Amino acid sequence: MDDELARIREKRREELTEKMKHTIKAGNVTNIDEMHFQEFVSTHPFAVIDFWAEWCGPCRRIAPVMDELSKEFAGKVAFGKCNTDDNRRIAMQFNITAIPAIMLFSHGQLVDRIIGAYPKDAIREKIVRKFRLE
Repeated sequence: MDDELARIREKRREELTEKMKHTIKAGNVTNIDEMHFQEFVSTHPFAVIDFWAEWCGPCRRIAPVMDELSKEFAGKVAFGKCNTDDNRRIAMQFNITAIPAIMLFSHGQLVDRIIGAYPKDAIREKIVRKFRLE
């Protein structure tokens, strides 16, 4: 029984990893949850995760900016979004007390955070500078 469960988990992990690789090439924003958070940031050399909630007005203004940036940086930076109401442990782990909170990860490590609804150009500049792109 344990071997079968291990095989199922490994197959599911491989499927998710393959899906994530396709997502970064296509320039999409991936929904991230507690179960897949660590895998997402460790699988991609550069990852940007938008922490948000349904009730947050500024979060709704940032969502299209993240979509546009994910297409602009397709193939270079992976973009994800994590609902803090549904994933409270991650929000607590990173001490998120205000949203939107955009976290930048390089090789699995948090390297910077942007708190608040900043303009697209400011977010782009931070991504380019922190990840040394272009």
